[in-house]
Amino acid sequence: MVKLSNSEIRKLDDAARAGWLYYVAGKTQDEIARKLNVSRQSAQRMVALSVSQGLIKVRLDHPIGKCMDLAEKIKTRFNLQSCEVVPSDPENSDSTIGLAQAGAAEIERQLKALDPKVVALGTGRVLRSCVDELKNMDCEQHKIVAMLGNMTLDGSASPYDVVVRMAEHIKAKHYPMPLPVLPRTKEERIQLQSQHSVANNLELAKNADATFVGVGNLGFNSPIHLDGFLNQTELDDLQKQGAVGELISWVYDKNGQLLDCAINERVASTPLSINPEKPVFAIAAGEDKVFSILGALRSKMINGLITNEYTAERILSLD
Repeated sequence: MVKLSNSEIRKLDDAARAGWLYYVAGKTQDEIARKLNVSRQSAQRMVALSVSQGLIKVRLDHPIGKCMDLAEKIKTRFNLQSCEVVPSDPENSDSTIGLAQAGAAEIERQLKALDPKVVALGTGRVLRSCVDELKNMDCEQHKIVAMLGNMTLDGSASPYDVVVRMAEHIKAKHYPMPLPVLPRTKEERIQLQSQHSVANNLELAKNADATFVGVGNLGFNSPIHLDGFLNQTELDDLQKQGAVGELISWVYDKNGQLLDCAINERVASTPLSINPEKPVFAIAAGEDKVFSILGALRSKMINGLITNEYTAERILSLD
């Protein structure tokens, strides 16, 4: 294998970044030139190079050096099995462009196994975007199981449930969770979870071979509140107790400790537990999720992370 010089590596890095901005973020060559502070002709050549060198194959297929460095630092600091950092849009730090493609690529890697696997999924906007990016596959040997329900107490459902949607893409047997996210009481939660079909799903999810979850923040615009699973009074109480985030509705503080609170007594989601041989990926990015992701990393409820360049830098600057 020919060893590249530093200048050649930088040239490929720039080409990969330009290719990502053009093919994934949908930027024009004029916009790319402004973002990368080069001429339009240089931007055009960089995009062309990303194709001719095979760096772009629908998804970005070149690990930009800076992103690799950030991923390795996070992986080492938080003792993760894996970490992937995708490029950020320089003009929009909260953009999640690229996360869906990276998440879909990791899900597909898990599904390519010939031996039967159980893949457990949380819910949310980013995970749904990941599922929408999946190729159509024939995975009849695998099982797809939900880690939590998607119903509010009035019976309405979140539009971001992903298990059925994923099963349609890959032709796998799927196991939705027919439960409200937050039953009214701890006793009701115990009663619901004791039902045979629910107990079976919980056991499948608990022992899944690979798990994918989003990370929810608990600020004013938190999805768990906007989607009707928590009311404003409950959200205010959690914030007073120091809550910074939630993983499949399990609420934790900045140190990753689950709160001793009514919400965690009622939540009907499968508890997250780490098995060194089984990956638990969190997929999230954005300024409003920095502290939520940091708490999740400290919690040890996850051992894999897919995020973007901006978020990775912010996390490393805080810990």
